[in-house]
Amino acid sequence: VCRGLIKNGERQDEESVGGRRRTEALRHLCKMNPSQALRVRGMVVEECHLPGLGVALTLDHTKNEATDDGVSDLVCFVSGLLLGTNAKVRTWFGTFIRNGQQRKRDNISSVLWQMRRQLLLELMGILPTVRSTHIVEEADVDMEPNVSVYSGLKEEHVVKASALLRLYCALMGIAGLKPTDEEAEQLLQLMTSRPPATPAGVRFVSLSFCMLLAFSTLVSTPEQEQLMVMWLSWMIKEEAYFESISGVSASFGEMLLLVAMYFHSNQLSAIIDLVCSTLGMKIVIKPSSLSRMKTIFTQEIFTEQVVTAHAVRVPVTGNLSANITGFLPIHCIYQLLKSRSFTKHKVSIKDWIYRQLCETTTPLHPQLLPLIDVYINSILTPASKSNPEATNQPVTEQEILNVFQGLSGGESTRLAQRYSITTQLLVLYYVLSYEDALLANTKILVRLLVCLKSSNEHLKNAVLFKLDVYSLYTPEGLHSSLLRLLATNYPHLCIVEDWICEEQITGTDALLRRMLLTNMAKNHSPKQLQEAFSMLPGNHTQLMQILEHLTLLSAGELIPYAEVLTSNMNCLLNAGVPRRILQTVNKLWMVLNTVMPRRLWVMTVNALQPSVKIVRQQKYTQNDLMIDPLIVLRCDQRVLRSPPLMDITLHMLNGYLLASKAFLNSHLKETAEQDIRPSQNNAMGPEAPEVTREELKNALLAAQDSAAVQILLEICLPTEDEKAQSSNTHSLLKSVNSTTGSKSPELEEEEDSLLCNLREVQCLICCLLHQMYIADPNIVKLVHFQ
Repeated sequence: VCRGLIKNGERQDEESVGGRRRTEALRHLCKMNPSQALRVRGMVVEECHLPGLGVALTLDHTKNEATDDGVSDLVCFVSGLLLGTNAKVRTWFGTFIRNGQQRKRDNISSVLWQMRRQLLLELMGILPTVRSTHIVEEADVDMEPNVSVYSGLKEEHVVKASALLRLYCALMGIAGLKPTDEEAEQLLQLMTSRPPATPAGVRFVSLSFCMLLAFSTLVSTPEQEQLMVMWLSWMIKEEAYFESISGVSASFGEMLLLVAMYFHSNQLSAIIDLVCSTLGMKIVIKPSSLSRMKTIFTQEIFTEQVVTAHAVRVPVTGNLSANITGFLPIHCIYQLLKSRSFTKHKVSIKDWIYRQLCETTTPLHPQLLPLIDVYINSILTPASKSNPEATNQPVTEQEILNVFQGLSGGESTRLAQRYSITTQLLVLYYVLSYEDALLANTKILVRLLVCLKSSNEHLKNAVLFKLDVYSLYTPEGLHSSLLRLLATNYPHLCIVEDWICEEQITGTDALLRRMLLTNMAKNHSPKQLQEAFSMLPGNHTQLMQILEHLTLLSAGELIPYAEVLTSNMNCLLNAGVPRRILQTVNKLWMVLNTVMPRRLWVMTVNALQPSVKIVRQQKYTQNDLMIDPLIVLRCDQRVLRSPPLMDITLHMLNGYLLASKAFLNSHLKETAEQDIRPSQNNAMGPEAPEVTREELKNALLAAQDSAAVQILLEICLPTEDEKAQSSNTHSLLKSVNSTTGSKSPELEEEEDSLLCNLREVQCLICCLLHQMYIADPNIVKLVHFQ
């Protein structure tokens, strides 16, 4: 019977006499059998008919409830209708609220009036019992700190108060309810009450604050406005205490600060988004309704100077990660940096940002990288042309090095105890981004007469070594940003061949390696490896055994052996060293190249120098090799006739040619003042010096590439000794082959190895010729002719 009455009923039951009679009949039926009342109410919502019946049944059920402190069924039911995911139900009930307010007849008998009265009674029931509307001056309050004219909201009522606030927000913002003077007064009394310092209390204050912003019409008289201002001042004063007691990281203090910054920068749409996000509903807020609140915030409570001074004193968020939601201090600092408030009022923010970077962990918080980017921009770009010194201070080099302390070049990949790997990678991102932005803005800074120095080479080398070690530990969200910076400024660290090799040492191979890893392999020390090298060329067995065991280790575990392995490479040039040892060393070198390429290349180049230079102890640095990459080919001539070692040499040559290009491009940008200052008195125009220096750079790079091609071509030519030896060997093998009828295995292996090595030389030559052709096609034509 009930289902039939509901299904055939009106969508809005209070619009007609028949609808009201149908609702009354169903209400009496449910009073006869109260256990079916909630089931009938479910039918009402399912059919979207007779909304007054659903409210009436809920009112009847609420009167029978015995609980006083919990959230009532009426609040839950109406909140579910307006804040649920069903748009049809939301529209249906919203129409019921709007139509109910438009009827001219006596509202006391209507279900809507009864619902509003019941909600108002529930709201008044949880208001503080002792409440004074008299406004006390701040001086009087300070005189008696132990006496408060405001009684706090009881802890057992906080959750119910939050639910009532959200319900009234939904009724006014979604259903269009217009509160009466009494409702507005009581709502304001509840919103400006002071809850206990608990997580629920923090939530209640945030909701109250956002409701004040969303419905500023609730504050209509000067007394109410003064009450609101005092409550906001209380929020500012107590937010640190609330955060420390409640244990909630995202406190309402950050929201206050963020709204103040949005008001100062006139970002009213951002405030509206913040309010809707906190309330958990999409409501229409006119920007014009925020004008009075903007005046109060910007002129009475939070001037811009107060905002910046207060923001620096806000504690950083401990163990900041993406798991911590809500509005945090980092959001406030980001907005202030973006609006250049710190530089405008000469407030240093460097220490706060450094402390926050040191208090991070995975998963990476999405606001960290934008914070670093806008901070770097505030360091390099003055706030105005008239005041070029209005910039923030950068993080000092000593502070950067402190983050990486405890991890020196010869140690394993154990991390520093004090800072997490996320912190170290973020600081690394800061250094690389700072260098990239500095080079990109050099000309502008020179014109503004701003002097900012680049990081010294010691810092770059120290930090980039950490990048080599941590390349396998980069968290999601940071990997792509670091890769972009590396591909631009350090292309020699982004060689595709290295990435392919890195892929080959993961997956199933890594699992099998762990299964085959014995205790003996773990026990081999670098000292034992050195002793095995010293036994060459007499004893090969022990060295081969240790090297084979080392191939089972991961790239990070091989780092302690890198120095011994490279320093003894010259021993492998002697006659009689088995090819298997050379190939195993090549394999270990390629694995190490995935985690420490820069340092490995320098050690290898120095180890493979001719014996005369080794005796003189002539050591090349990273900078030497980037300036002149052809040093790689000035190695011991025996390296050029050892395919495994030649493979390593070609790999380093390719890397240093790329590094040299990046180095020269960077040098050209760093010395941009040479383009600008001479041009002031140059009749040829300001662009002439720049073109000349660019052409000189391109000519130098083309000369390097052409010289590398020429040297590699000459390497392929046999020497006089090799010609004579080859003639004797071939005559001997010819007689052997005529006897046996087939080639010997030794000859086939030697031919295959030399052919593979020749192909690598040909590939590198083709790459160099292609790069040269892009720079100047005439150079390639000359090489082809030769």
